[in-house]
Amino acid sequence: MLKSEILEKLHNRHQNLETNDIETVFKIFIKKLITSLKNDSNIEIRGFGTISKKVSKEKFVRNPRTNERLYKKQTYKLHFKIGKSLHKKLNSSINSNNTDVF
Repeated sequence: MLKSEILEKLHNRHQNLETNDIETVFKIFIKKLITSLKNDSNIEIRGFGTISKKVSKEKFVRNPRTNERLYKKQTYKLHFKIGKSLHKKLNSSINSNNTDVF
């Protein structure tokens, strides 16, 4: 699903709000997620899941083409653990066709 589709569904659901207001709230939400992850905080949305930052250690890697050893610096990855209720809804979707979350 694209950002524009999410904003359109939110606007259809909440027609009393302007499209610009919905987009501003969405941008604030995304910025808050990013700053929380930068500050080493986990993000937990009940019923949806938990997003956390994992460390990928620094190490030596090998270029398979030239067999050259390269040094890879420490990087970060996102880890998502699905929530119970979302997991149940995804696995019960085989029996029902209701996929509209908004």
